[in-house]
Amino acid sequence: MSALSDQVVSIATMVYLLAMISHAVEYALGASRARAVAAPARELVGAAIGGSAADASAGTAGGAVIGVADGGAVVGPSTGAIGGPVAVGEAVPAIGVAADPAWRTAQRAELAGRIAVGLTALGAALHLVALVTRGLAADRMPWGNMYEFVLTVSFIGVAAWLAVLVKVPSLRRLGLFLTLVMVLLVATAELVLYTPIVPLVPALNSYWFIVHVSTIVFASGLFLLGVVPAVAYLMRAGYEQGKRSFPYTLAKRLPAAASLERLTFVLHAFSFPIFTFAVIAGAIWAEAAWGRPWGWDPKETWAFISWVVYAGYLHARATPSVRRNVATWLAILGFLTVLMNLFGVNIFFEGLHSYGGL
Repeated sequence: MSALSDQVVSIATMVYLLAMISHAVEYALGASRARAVAAPARELVGAAIGGSAADASAGTAGGAVIGVADGGAVVGPSTGAIGGPVAVGEAVPAIGVAADPAWRTAQRAELAGRIAVGLTALGAALHLVALVTRGLAADRMPWGNMYEFVLTVSFIGVAAWLAVLVKVPSLRRLGLFLTLVMVLLVATAELVLYTPIVPLVPALNSYWFIVHVSTIVFASGLFLLGVVPAVAYLMRAGYEQGKRSFPYTLAKRLPAAASLERLTFVLHAFSFPIFTFAVIAGAIWAEAAWGRPWGWDPKETWAFISWVVYAGYLHARATPSVRRNVATWLAILGFLTVLMNLFGVNIFFEGLHSYGGL
């Protein structure tokens, strides 16, 4: 089971990479897609047999009104472009649009986007299989070290992203940045953080292990997803304000800044109470395991710092006098503290949580 889990992680990484490439194709074709959508798809009937366009509009062509739509389609008085009656001046479908190169490019972009979402879902399914087989091989929940923790957090992030896409499909182009994060995290876990399966240390053999770690993993996964629209919002807001230097040009084809900012807030507002409960559960577990609820251990300290920063973000977001970009920077800072707690504390500090190292 352990070997199977390792192999599935490798396959999932490659699938995420293919999803990222497909999103990049859709992103690159976005300008042509926008032009195709903006192009008129219907033309007014305005030509008549034996008379001018003005005669046709007035109905003075002996009653035989004909319209020439885009692409040369002829519309008669009793059989329109799609088989129905067409009145004088009525708009009919421009069937020549299908031959427009911009329209074809738009279709390719749409196909690439759908393939990207399908690959992301496939990668998430493989990701879940890797976690399940890892847990079965270890005979425990797969959260015992940094490798397993990063795999689980990244899975929560991508699963939450797919749920967001079901609700708001218009945010699909944000998937380019989300899949980039997935590739980096899962590849780092596989190549740098990998740890063979070992039994849990005695301090973790408690039902609080599931209560505390599951909630901290879930909240961290949502924070991971939340930082993606936060960064995208700052780039898009700058682009909408007329900034055309790097990195603002990357946001040219992103969703509107207001939508990205709203998504950032919703994700953090949902995950913060879960994170708060996780910190409280950790303190209760510390009291049972070590005889004190709080001892300013490095992980406890950085968890508290993260809590303060995220609370500051939500407070700033709810304060009308604070600009949205200032509040969003606090959300990004909060995620940096989460990364510090996950990587920096485990690598550079020693403490009661050192069993969660590499």
